Amino acid sequence: MTGVVDVRDDQRIQRDVLAELAWDARLRPNEIGVTVDQGVVTLSGFVDSVARRWAAARCAQRVRGVRAVADEIEVRLTGTPGRTDAEIAIAASRALEWDSFVPAERLDVTVANGWLVLRGEVEFGWQRRAAEGELRRLDGVRGITNLVEVRPSAPPPGDRLRHDVQRALLRTIGAERVSVEVDGDTLVLAGVVRSWWERDQVQRVAWSAPGVRVVHDQLLVGG
Repeated sequence: MTGVVDVRDDQRIQRDVLAELAWDARLRPNEIGVTVDQGVVTLSGFVDSVARRWAAARCAQRVRGVRAVADEIEVRLTGTPGRTDAEIAIAASRALEWDSFVPAERLDVTVANGWLVLRGEVEFGWQRRAAEGELRRLDGVRGITNLVEVRPSAPPPGDRLRHDVQRALLRTIGAERVSVEVDGDTLVLAGVVRSWWERDQVQRVAWSAPGVRVVHDQLLVGG
């Protein structure tokens, strides 16, 4: 019916998030709790890897009507002997080296009790995100702290930057409701997007812009 506004209540969102978690083959049934308050989803429970924790948060973000996700899931490794910190560090270094788009020679990884700290410098923000994504997949990782700094090789192209980013957003998601402001080497994103997927796409475009060092995300997820 036209003219009818689809208002999703918290119980419906909760059922859909639980169904999405059950649908995802990377997760195990009944290991994650879900509560919803005014469209804000809180995830709780225990998983055995950072990859599963990340997958659970992505499941919740995919559900229509979700305004925000509070991730309170804990990573608890199984009781069987796992990787030592030294083994995880070696695996992390190799994972970064195998990704041809990540400047592994400019990054450094330290590991303590299964927690990784990533440091270094990259030219683009998407390289920072890609490096963390590679580490997130490793077995035995309890968590990741990403301290990589974005240091562009050249300043942003002045007034053209805002125009180029807006054109890129129009090509990908038709983002008429997203505004882009430029302050030196900083991009400020504001407005409303229809889904978390759209928000991810906006961030991807912003971090891919040449010369950008910081992105301030003020986007809201709405209908």
